[in-house]
Amino acid sequence: MAQKSSSLTQEYILLLTTILFLPRETSSSVLTVNGKTENYILDSQRGVQASLECAVQNHTRDEELLWYREDGRVDLKPGNNINSSSVCVSSISENDNGVNFTCKLQRDQTVSVSVVLNVIFPPLLSGTEFQTVEEDSDVKLVCNVKSNPQAQMMWYKNNNFLTLEKNHHQIQQTSEFIQLSITKVQKSDNGTYNCIANSPLKVETLDFHLIVKDKAVVVPIEPIIAACVVVFLTLCFGLLARRQRIMKLCIKEKDPHTETAL
Repeated sequence: MAQKSSSLTQEYILLLTTILFLPRETSSSVLTVNGKTENYILDSQRGVQASLECAVQNHTRDEELLWYREDGRVDLKPGNNINSSSVCVSSISENDNGVNFTCKLQRDQTVSVSVVLNVIFPPLLSGTEFQTVEEDSDVKLVCNVKSNPQAQMMWYKNNNFLTLEKNHHQIQQTSEFIQLSITKVQKSDNGTYNCIANSPLKVETLDFHLIVKDKAVVVPIEPIIAACVVVFLTLCFGLLARRQRIMKLCIKEKDPHTETAL
């Protein structure tokens, strides 16, 4: 009995040893993008071209690579996806700022390196540059801005610092726009409002022209309609009364008692 137990123990040890030393597939491969093994930020400028090269290090067999732009997969030409792969971002614009490119190992997509584009560009301003409003109405001047690094925004009037009046001017600002609201505009609000973006790269200005015209005289419609109805009804009653009078005269002329016999 003891001999049988010892034999079983030896079989279990042999089986365990065999399992432990079975060849296993591991993800020991390392990815690099432009020679970097960690995620990083790539500084760039508008109009230039950026090249990203992904390569597999420590691989023991051919490895397929995948590229992603944000969540969308990048189409690669045949042969540009085995062991090394490159993508080219041409004509970089301000819209590419913050875009994420990721290279992944197809076999084990947890192995990856990401690159975020940091596109440096001066302020770009836009908005409705001409507005005409009536007195006592409200108006909003919205100056849209794109800039990296972020610009300091401010409003001037006729190239002078704009003095904000309580309950008359209000400024709202985000990273994408600065808005000037004017409540109950007056003739004194006429002028050119300057949206100024101050960036370490450049100071940019966009002019907004505000024209305040006289308040239109509003003629009340209801009294006019009522007066027209009264006049119409008066005419109708007058015509009706005149018609009845004419008919009476005609009947009187045709009365047989008034005729003379020959």
